[in-house]
Amino acid sequence: MDWAQAPQGWNWAAQDGDGRWYWYRTRPQPGFAGRVWRANSRSQQLAGQGAPNADWHLTLCQRGG
Repeated sequence: MDWAQAPQGWNWAAQDGDGRWYWYRTRPQPGFAGRVWRANSRSQQLAGQGAPNADWHLTLCQRGG
């Protein structure tokens, strides 16, 4: 992820199983049934689209981490 593109204060990013990347204001939790990361809708923002990823649950990263 290019953290220069992340909104200020949004310190988490992750990719869902369908390939969509999201920025998160708060740490999301994996929703294994839907192959998505879950957070309050006001705390997530689309960051981009990639290829579907079977290992989506391993993509969570923290800014500066």
